[in-house]
Amino acid sequence: MNVTYDLTGKTAIVTGGGRGIGRAIALGLAKAGASVVVAGRTTEQLEAVAEEIRKEEGKALPITTDLTVTEQIENLVAETKEAFGCIDILVNNAARSFLRSLMDLREDGWDKVFNTNVKAVWLLSRAAAAVMMERKSGRIINITTVGAEKAELGMAAYGCSKAALKMLTRCMAREWAPFGIQVNAVGPGLTRTSFSEPIWSNPDIEKHVTSMLPMGRIAEPEEIVPAVLFLASDGASYITGHTIYVDGGALTT
Repeated sequence: MNVTYDLTGKTAIVTGGGRGIGRAIALGLAKAGASVVVAGRTTEQLEAVAEEIRKEEGKALPITTDLTVTEQIENLVAETKEAFGCIDILVNNAARSFLRSLMDLREDGWDKVFNTNVKAVWLLSRAAAAVMMERKSGRIINITTVGAEKAELGMAAYGCSKAALKMLTRCMAREWAPFGIQVNAVGPGLTRTSFSEPIWSNPDIEKHVTSMLPMGRIAEPEEIVPAVLFLASDGASYITGHTIYVDGGALTT
């Protein structure tokens, strides 16, 4: 079944849009008709994604942004509004993690994870929401993870930050609903990206991990996109404060 969504005339920002799930989301939004601002720290990756969108006759603007710098967050919102006049959709996908045990993780490592995964989402969402409030309409979609629900060895800071993001999603949804803004989240399970490459690049490790997943395989980045498109579409007009897990049944085990 080929499900399509029409986002023609909408403007979307995707953070961490230069690779992995963020890249897939940016391409998916553009295919659905949205003008896409691709944000992240690596200029070359952003420009490559923007060029992919333009080759398909879509509209894209790459903006190099360090989300831990408040002035750059403000610039991202200002440049988006200047280029497209509005912000209809914000996808907070950028994230940071360290594979460390709680005993080995440094204090500054914990702070770096939370600054990117929680604080930056709050600051960017607040700035984007101020623009959305002008039109009393907007969608904010936060990308979380099954690790927000399920403890994983060596991933404590990441999991805790994403659990905080889940609650932040609910708080923003509660506060901003009167202004026509809906805030939801999508929680991928293990997905084939550079972030998870140490797992899927080793056949023995991949076999062990996938044997514990009900669907018996890891996800491709493109499989996360439909949930994002749904939450950005009219089909989700009465949904806010929720998380959709796209995890192959991981949370059922």
